[in-house]
Amino acid sequence: MTRLKELAKMIDHSILHPTMTDDDLMRECEIAKKYNVASVCVKPYAVRQAAQILKGSDVLVGCVIGFPHGNSSTQVKVFEAEQACKDGAKEIDMVINIGKALGGDWEYVEIEIKAVADACHRNNAIVKVIFETDYVTRTEDKIKLCGICTRAVADFVKTSTGYGFVKNEDGTYNYTGATVEDIELMRRHSGPNVQVKCAGGVRTLGDLIKMKTAGATRSGATATVAMLEEAKKLFGDE
Repeated sequence: MTRLKELAKMIDHSILHPTMTDDDLMRECEIAKKYNVASVCVKPYAVRQAAQILKGSDVLVGCVIGFPHGNSSTQVKVFEAEQACKDGAKEIDMVINIGKALGGDWEYVEIEIKAVADACHRNNAIVKVIFETDYVTRTEDKIKLCGICTRAVADFVKTSTGYGFVKNEDGTYNYTGATVEDIELMRRHSGPNVQVKCAGGVRTLGDLIKMKTAGATRSGATATVAMLEEAKKLFGDE
């Protein structure tokens, strides 16, 4: 595999902004096909349409559930995952129940992750578990989640949604998203069969390469074109 293709196949092209229309979905799916990325990551209602647009390509359809704040009940998350799989999703990115994790109700968190992971695997899909590291900030909690995801046979652990906005002192909101430190931590404390996905704030080729070096094998991205055009200039067909 060339370096360019290797980097392209790291990318889950995100089509998740609340304002995106069907026309936007069409355009972004065409971009995903052009650059032959790993997958698109779409909102639940868009799965069927994305699957149709991408039919015949080797770009997979991924879908978020419980997105972006993880507050749906376990039963709803399972149903949402199963419905997305029926509509054509091959990858599911689920948000944990953040409040339960912060409150230390690890039994609830583990039961929920396992329920969604089992539903995905029954439907021949993989599951990526989003910690939302802008909210789940304690190292011990992230380590605990890595252990839970390993036991639940999750396919990936994932940093963020890109929508974990935190209020700043001046009243504005922003997020950090993925950091190299979190990727290294999650790689170190997850089982060998669990991969790591970075998401949120990965906007340049340099960012993508740093995350890859730290242990990420997938990255959410909206800046796909800019990153891969830069990679073309640097690596050509290497």
